[in-house]
Amino acid sequence: MPQSDHGHARNKQRFQERLNVLHDTALHRRLKQHLPAAFNERWTRRHWMHASLFLTIGALVATIVPGFSNSMDSGLPSAHSTLALPLPPLSLTRRGDTPGDSWQILRVKRGQTLSDLFEEAGVPATVMHRVLEHPGTREALTKLRPGAEIAFDLPVNGALRTIRFDRDASNRIELSLKDDRIHEKVLERATSTRSVVASGEITSSLYASARKAGLSPSAIATMTDEIFKYDIDFSKDLQPGDRFSVVMDETWREGERIDTSKILAATFTTGGKTHTGFRFERNGKFEYFDINGRPLKKSFIRSPIQFARLSSNFGSRRHPVLGTMRMHKGVDYAARTGTPIMAAGDARVQFAGVQRGYGNVVILDHGRGHTTLYGHMSRFGSYRTGQRVTQGNIIGYVGSTGLATGPHLHYEFRVNGQHRNPLSVTMPPPEPLRGAELAAFRAQTSPALARIQGVEELIYADARDSKPEDDKRTASVTPPPAPTGKRG
Repeated sequence: MPQSDHGHARNKQRFQERLNVLHDTALHRRLKQHLPAAFNERWTRRHWMHASLFLTIGALVATIVPGFSNSMDSGLPSAHSTLALPLPPLSLTRRGDTPGDSWQILRVKRGQTLSDLFEEAGVPATVMHRVLEHPGTREALTKLRPGAEIAFDLPVNGALRTIRFDRDASNRIELSLKDDRIHEKVLERATSTRSVVASGEITSSLYASARKAGLSPSAIATMTDEIFKYDIDFSKDLQPGDRFSVVMDETWREGERIDTSKILAATFTTGGKTHTGFRFERNGKFEYFDINGRPLKKSFIRSPIQFARLSSNFGSRRHPVLGTMRMHKGVDYAARTGTPIMAAGDARVQFAGVQRGYGNVVILDHGRGHTTLYGHMSRFGSYRTGQRVTQGNIIGYVGSTGLATGPHLHYEFRVNGQHRNPLSVTMPPPEPLRGAELAAFRAQTSPALARIQGVEELIYADARDSKPEDDKRTASVTPPPAPTGKRG
């Protein structure tokens, strides 16, 4: 390289170095103008302390703020956590042979049938029919009430192994299905019975007040449909302020009240009159009697058909079919075809068949010269000539057979062969208790009546002086007699 060229390159390098120095110096002056004074001088110990403090605060903020933000986004912390633990597998022996490890318990709902329950449990209908063929099973399983419990033992393979149900209040049945055979096991369940007193005053309805006083639906039905049915019209006679009291047996099993339908004594005050009813056994049958020992059940009911319209009265009239004037020896009730017809009283079936203008007819002999006739039936009930019937039993159904222009019941009442008006005839009184039976009745009913009177004095005595709350006036009172153990 020539000497002149080498010198020229060195001069150019020096010129560039000077330009860089000048540039750095200008940049330094420009930064110095914009930075605080502390940054343009030598840092002291105070400067370093402030810088350390600011760096520490910045680090803390950088740590806390993201965590706080995450906690806000995640909402409330979970109240619990789930930890999966491994469990040992169930042995085949336990799966197949140990009873009670796979029970499916169902409670009967209103309107459910036995088929519905088996279907809900996943058990085929063929198995159900096989179970029903076992002696004593059909009656118990086909009359299950709402709330009753039925249990199915279904192992892993799904085939029914055992079925469990209550045959009655004291006996639970287990039927094991194995090898095409059914093995029955009866488990006795101890029950206890105690006598209690319940009293109530009607405010809005009898049912609501009775339920509030502690009566079950079955006990209410006993009071209205069996005890006071003949003396009180519960659809018309009741008024607010009427009151009732009952002595009833409560049956308990394993801490559960399972039955309260057995009413030993009852009083009902309505329209200023108090009606009484006491349960007493006569001739092997329980009946209800008033305080003087007269049966509450009347010998006859006035109308053998419910919810029907009286279409023709007793007496002379023009026959609707023949068109001639003749004596109408009974009364007619217009009703739809198929409406049930009840026996007016306890009797023996004297005749059941077809008879001239009556069409399908039933004649009942009630004894002491009293008979009743029911004509124009569409079909008969399950009773035949010579059989005994009880008052209220269904003996046939409304129709229009014989000389009839439409569906109705022709009803006759005869005394020693003479026709009487069923609507006005004096019904023969039932036989009262006499002699030793009356003495036993009074000895049995006096304590029950005393208990009712004591409870009513306790509840209603204050009502004459002050008007307590409705809840107190319709309270259930349970004296503390010792429970009596009962089995069976």
